[in-house]
Amino acid sequence: MRNSHVAALTSAVVTTLVAAALVSPAAAATSASPTARACPQLSKKLPWYGENRARLQRMIDERGSCAGHRGPRPVAAFDWDNTVSKNDVTDATIAWSLKHDKILRPASWKKTSKWLTDDADKALTAACGTTVPVGAPLPTAKDTDCTDEIFNIRESGKTMSGAAAFAGHWNHRRTVPQYAWVPQLFAGHTVPELESYAAAARKEALAAPVGATQKLGTHTIPGYVRYYAQQRDLIRTLQKAGFDVYIVSAGSEPVTEVWSRGVGIDRAHTVAIRSVLDREGRITSFNTGCGGVPTSQGEAIPYIDGKRCWINQEIFHVKGKAAWQKQSRDRRIALGGGDADTDVTFVGDATGAHLVLNRNKNEIMCRAYDNADGRWVANPMFIEPLPKKPGTYPCSTAAYNLPEGGFGPLLRRDRSVVPDQTDAVY
Repeated sequence: MRNSHVAALTSAVVTTLVAAALVSPAAAATSASPTARACPQLSKKLPWYGENRARLQRMIDERGSCAGHRGPRPVAAFDWDNTVSKNDVTDATIAWSLKHDKILRPASWKKTSKWLTDDADKALTAACGTTVPVGAPLPTAKDTDCTDEIFNIRESGKTMSGAAAFAGHWNHRRTVPQYAWVPQLFAGHTVPELESYAAAARKEALAAPVGATQKLGTHTIPGYVRYYAQQRDLIRTLQKAGFDVYIVSAGSEPVTEVWSRGVGIDRAHTVAIRSVLDREGRITSFNTGCGGVPTSQGEAIPYIDGKRCWINQEIFHVKGKAAWQKQSRDRRIALGGGDADTDVTFVGDATGAHLVLNRNKNEIMCRAYDNADGRWVANPMFIEPLPKKPGTYPCSTAAYNLPEGGFGPLLRRDRSVVPDQTDAVY
């Protein structure tokens, strides 16, 4: 444009044209693009550790539909207990059920789990008695011996006398019998009945003050549960940004579904241990399988590698044995969130961010601190965070949960050993 023409223009027009000239063609195209709108933002009122909010926001901006990507919606998956909620909702439901006589006497304790030992069978029979008819409620509200025995087996996998409650062979990266035993305890109930117990426990746990405890026989356990405000905000922001968000839990599916609704996740997006029902719609001691593993008493639950299997099978529709394998990038979650070794495989499969709440669990914290791909996001628990772990995590010797049981060194993809790590986020 010639100077004579510029001089003839009004100052207002000159200002407009100069401003336009300062904008590059690419920027102008971006500003005009309907897909270049700002992504939904995580709340700045909720505290995160260090730069974690910014790192998660960057992933949302990069992978969300607001970035203009076409194709399938990106997927985010979260563990539930101690990841989205503070404290274990399965334990809260068991505690409520024991305090209200909701566990039915089985015909045989031995048959409630394929791995239950003779010692556990004898201990449960002695503690809970045989006077109550089969299928009738056990009087656990007053019978503290029965309550103690049931809860101790659930909690530690041992009887009150210290004997092993489960024995035999199982893949320790696909299941753990004491987790699988929880829905088996509710055999004989309908799904709506179990949901009502979970709802009552939820109401009680949310009403209790933070830090509250409760007595269960001789056990003292947390008496409260809270939704983490940061995780609720993260889930809602992800949903607004076009992500499909799932819960993948090693708890009982009806119990998890009662709680997941509180963060806007429906039944179809909640995956947990799925019990087989009998012809009358009552829960049995069997659950559905994954990755070619048929219906069983817990051979393939959403646990460590089992969570990968269930995500691949239920979300990405990978069939058969292939569901146990790490998939190509386009068939993996963008974000995974967990707190324990039970979550390490699926959280590690995420392509955008691996979010870990630090509960001092060896395998997952070794992965988080090694941070091989630069996308691990470690954060203290949002309520009652743990202090710094003394010493180091035994990554080089005993952090990897071996399929046959026990522990071994944790390896990177190139087979190099992950060095021991010092706790840094607490």
